[in-house]
Amino acid sequence: MSILSRGLLGCILALGASAAPAFAQKPPTVPDDVIFESGVEYANPDGQHLQLDIARPKTGSGPFPAVVFIHGGGFRAGRREGYDAQCIRLAQKGYVALTVSYRLAPKYPFPAAIHDTKAAIRWTRANAAKYGIDPERIGVTGSSAGGHLAQFLAVTGDVREFEGNGGNPGVSSKVACVVNVYGPSDFTKSYGKSVDAAEVLPLFLGGNLETARRLHIQASPLYWVTPNAAPTLCIHGTDDKYVAHEQAVWLVEKLKASGVEAELLTLEGAGHGFKGKDAEIAEAALIVFFDKHLKKNSPR
Repeated sequence: MSILSRGLLGCILALGASAAPAFAQKPPTVPDDVIFESGVEYANPDGQHLQLDIARPKTGSGPFPAVVFIHGGGFRAGRREGYDAQCIRLAQKGYVALTVSYRLAPKYPFPAAIHDTKAAIRWTRANAAKYGIDPERIGVTGSSAGGHLAQFLAVTGDVREFEGNGGNPGVSSKVACVVNVYGPSDFTKSYGKSVDAAEVLPLFLGGNLETARRLHIQASPLYWVTPNAAPTLCIHGTDDKYVAHEQAVWLVEKLKASGVEAELLTLEGAGHGFKGKDAEIAEAALIVFFDKHLKKNSPR
């Protein structure tokens, strides 16, 4: 049994049947052992005052590993608050967890969201001492469009053209690892395989595949994979009507071919937006993966 499988079983048992779905959007209840701050501004491109929410352990020596959450919503919707509860749960497990807002399409098409999420990583690293974060142990995750943005960060840590000017210049936007939850990897193959690609992608990329093919390629994480990409866990359901399961298969295969540690957790019959047991399994796998790669005393 692999490290992921052993840890996953333990986490599922610990979460139990009463655990909240991993990606449920409910107002957070802050326990006594967590410090939670909301509405912290991390960048201000075009006067948009981008904010994040941050949860961290109230006690402990630190510095702690950090995980940055990026919400989904087809690049044109969604709210960071949907990850507040999961950030709090991670804080209880010894992480500093942040969930971030970013500029949305169609007003702000690609690469604005990339610039913003990279700025969020730079902010996290620049403010590491203030929040008790280890700047060398920052992971990232997200679902759907957020999974795409998280994966893009993981494959473009060395690509200066995507840094933008969202503050903290000269600070690295590299991440140590990524958990990509049903995020697309190749936009050029999304049309005809997704119920909303024809609506969503032209808004994000300024045209369809026929009129903006270059941007579809440039915005696809699959085409940026190199041996320098961060270790990756993809979690994807086989019955996903919005992002086909094959998108994760292609990505993991290319990462492995490049010598990058990559895993695919396939949830049979799961759709887009995990619920119930699928949500519990996904969160448990996320915790096992981040424990392995971000906690100093974990097996590597």
